[in-house]
Amino acid sequence: MLGPPLLQHLVFERAKERRCRGWGISGCLPSSTTRLISRSLSHEAKEVFLAALVSEGRAEWMDKGHKKCLILWLRIQDWANLILNFVKDNGLEVMTIEEIRSGIDTRGTELEGIDRGVLMRALRQLEQKGKAAIFKGTSADDEGVKFSV
Repeated sequence: MLGPPLLQHLVFERAKERRCRGWGISGCLPSSTTRLISRSLSHEAKEVFLAALVSEGRAEWMDKGHKKCLILWLRIQDWANLILNFVKDNGLEVMTIEEIRSGIDTRGTELEGIDRGVLMRALRQLEQKGKAAIFKGTSADDEGVKFSV
């Protein structure tokens, strides 16, 4: 029998691979995953599974009706740590939000294509700890962050 840790692993890997922004309840387990485990889950089982991920900080409901869920293959705090380590390792001090999401420096890293909402929440955590300062320019393209590492 497939245990929850293995199922979580499969879902996180699939979400990471596809850079999923969110899944509806009906599509929370991609068909290749359910084929791999030779079974499918009922709608109720999917709701329970996703609710457990939400309670662990590994997913967030994207709507009030709990029909769509954002899968977090890393917790927000883990994203914040990843960003801070990336900045330290690369000797960076200031980056725009778009550079973090799709710049040359982040190409091929876990930061490439990061969901903007997840990124902003991770940056706000760093800001609260005094490790970053988010600033806004005259347009959305001018949004950036200055790191204190």
